[in-house]
Parts: sequence; C-alpha cells; structure tokens
Amino acid sequence: MSLLILNLLFAGLFTILLGSDSIGVFLSGFGLGYAALWLSKPLYQNTHYFVTLPKTINLVAYFLKELVISNFRVLWDVITPGHINRPGIIGVSLTAETDLEIFVVANLISLTPGTLSVDLSEDRKTLFVHVMFLDDVEKAKEGIKNGLERRILEVMRR
Repeated sequence: MSLLILNLLFAGLFTILLGSDSIGVFLSGFGLGYAALWLSKPLYQNTHYFVTLPKTINLVAYFLKELVISNFRVLWDVITPGHINRPGIIGVSLTAETDLEIFVVANLISLTPGTLSVDLSEDRKTLFVHVMFLDDVEKAKEGIKNGLERRILEVMRR
C-alpha cells in the first residue's frame, strides 16, 4: 500500500476517533501519521515518500505565495487610476520534458493572475508566456525557471 494512502487513512481514522469534522484535526492526524511512518521508515524499502511530501508542500506554499502576490499586483493595477502594467511575451526555455511536466508548468503559470501560457515551440523546449508586469525580461524568465518549474520538477522527478 502506498505510504500516502496509509497516511491519509491514519488521518481519517484519527479524525473519526476524535469525533470531529475539522480540517485542523485531520491535518494534525496527518502530521502524526507522517511522524509514525517516518519513525518506522526502515521497514519500507525504496520509498521516496519522505522526500517527495516535503517538496510537494514546498511547491504548494510557493504557488500560494505567488498567487497572493500576483493577485494584489493585478488588483492594485485595476483600482489605481494610472496603469503600471507593461505587458509582453517572453520565451522561457524549459527543462521539463514529458507531456505531464510541461502540462503542469504551463497550467500553474496560467493559474497565476498576470501570467498566461500562450504557446509551446515545435521542439517543445520553449514555452511562450504572456506577462502582465514585464519590468525585466531576464528576471521574469528566471522567476519562472528557478521558481515554479524547478519546484515542479523536484516533485515529479525522482
């Protein structure tokens, strides 16, 4: 059985035993389950669970931070009289190779307000992204490449 499923079952059982329907109790149970599984990790051969889960949490936290920042930038541009946006399209060279990796990178970029994945080059090495606030082209490329794409690949590759 996958350790993630086992951890989710532990968290669900913990929540049921405490008679709660709170997400906080479920997350506490998940944390306790993770700790119990970590303590017993010599029993599990060839598992990447204890490396992948923290990287996944890091990706989610990074994405949520970027989501909040970009929402405030777009909101500020909308509610102020003068526009501060400088739109442009940049080509970001991709390290992602598989269809799923490219799909996740492109869609998480598009989910962030102020950026939109526009096209993928024929050789699948460059993703063209529309950026609403393009102050510095290299900084924008580097932010996507070393921010979002790097974290996605850390989670998806073993």
